[in-house]
Amino acid sequence: MLGIRPVFLASAALVLGTGALVGGTAAGARADDARLCTYQVARVSGGAYVVQNNEWDSSAPECVTTDGGAEFQVVNSAISNATDGAPGAYPSIFDGCHWGDCTAGGLGAHPLLLSDLGGGMVLSSWSTTDPSASEDAYDVAYDIWINQTPTTSGAPDGNEVMVWLNHHGPVQPAGSVVATGVLLGGRRYDVWYSPGSGTGDTVSYEMTSPRTGVTDLDIGTIINDAKRRGYTQPSWYLISIEAGFEIWRGGAGLATKSFSVNLMRNVHGWPTSGHGNQP
Repeated sequence: MLGIRPVFLASAALVLGTGALVGGTAAGARADDARLCTYQVARVSGGAYVVQNNEWDSSAPECVTTDGGAEFQVVNSAISNATDGAPGAYPSIFDGCHWGDCTAGGLGAHPLLLSDLGGGMVLSSWSTTDPSASEDAYDVAYDIWINQTPTTSGAPDGNEVMVWLNHHGPVQPAGSVVATGVLLGGRRYDVWYSPGSGTGDTVSYEMTSPRTGVTDLDIGTIINDAKRRGYTQPSWYLISIEAGFEIWRGGAGLATKSFSVNLMRNVHGWPTSGHGNQP
């Protein structure tokens, strides 16, 4: 996260139902689409994930829509923040708990002790559409939250691990580069570190070959690298995996086409599965 840390606002969840109009619709949207503005959330894929329009450092009009699946699109954005400061919003989708708002299963039901986290245990796939208007400034990034205890109703007190797939415009991860060309799970990253306050430090893994999506990104391998570097602790917990777009300017047309978090091994009695969240 570039610049200051976010202070997220509480919000009641919007639940999608067939034929139900939730918060209005964008032009061309179906009647069962949810339109989310400012800070609003919708539970999607039967509650396995939550889509959030997390506009936390801007008051400019900005909204997303989702049709109830693991997807969303930024349908309008007038955000215009300075690119050397904090982004205005992080519209995103997540598995787990975000400031006390939790998904029905997966990490929302079973936060994962980092000492139990091995490579290949937690995989995520994500496909995006990224516009390239010259005035836009944004990143395409995972935001992974670590807490010192299994649950929290507020800001996590462990640290923040980001994975940047790509960016547009003059923006960069918080802090400074501490390692380059690090090979993790078959992908190379430049590693950035920023000491923080309130929600802890931020360590960011920026892909050296930008892309618009990933298949089976190994979350455990990345977190274990942060642990080896001393940025997180084995006694802390993985509580949320979020995927979205930090927006400094513009961003209309940004979209998540699909998203999944797959728990691949038995952990704390979870069923073994190669697909989707486990309850």
